[in-house]
Amino acid sequence: MSAEHVLDDRPRSHTRARIRESANKVPEVTVYFWIIKVLTTGMGETASDFLAHLLGPIPAVGLGGLALAASLVLQFAVRRYMAWIYWTAVVMVSVFGTMAADVLHVGLGVPYTLSTPLFLIALAAVFALWYASERTLSIHSIRTRRREFFYWGAVLATFALGTAAGDLTATIGLGYLGSVVLFAVAICVPAVAHRMRLLGAVAAFWTAYVITRPLGASLADWMALPGRRGGLAWGLGPVTLSWTAAIVGFVVFLALSRRDTEPAH
Repeated sequence: MSAEHVLDDRPRSHTRARIRESANKVPEVTVYFWIIKVLTTGMGETASDFLAHLLGPIPAVGLGGLALAASLVLQFAVRRYMAWIYWTAVVMVSVFGTMAADVLHVGLGVPYTLSTPLFLIALAAVFALWYASERTLSIHSIRTRRREFFYWGAVLATFALGTAAGDLTATIGLGYLGSVVLFAVAICVPAVAHRMRLLGAVAAFWTAYVITRPLGASLADWMALPGRRGGLAWGLGPVTLSWTAAIVGFVVFLALSRRDTEPAH
């Protein structure tokens, strides 16, 4: 039995044991997980920009913050993973995480060369605190309220980091399509390293998780933005709606098929 299983399963009291035996609050990592994750990153990128243009930056950030808070309250309120609740929270993290990175750059004038390492430090701090407290960063152990707090803190930090990193590569000469190619290659690295046993499963997962953000955001920006900025000029609204429809379709499929839930023991 691994050290992580000992930590997860050892009962310290009747109540503690009952909590630790509760269902995992996040989905199983399948191909559908990665598809929806990339879709949420791109949708969050274009939705954030669309709302900022429609409502103004300050009202958009306020609305995004309220929607994020409401979705996380609902996610914490349920006792098991539910596809539509979980992915709604991820979408709102994506939208608000994009806004947070954009506020630093556009509103406060912080360059991407500075915000990217700042968000990287923030993510490292979340991981350090999480591991110091729980001795695991595995998403297969999100069965307590404290671990769930750490998990969503890490998710928010990865979205902000990925947004800043994607915008950084797009503005230093690669452009959006070049960034898509770069991050598409980069996301294969942790998968190959894990298969070759050069990288552990947890480290490989979180590395890929971070990279999905700039990959999806760069792809969505390339589709939505005008030609003078290196895009296909499909528009922020249409891209946001089409990616949202794709997310809804996959989430409905998972909710009905339950292919992303824990296997029966």
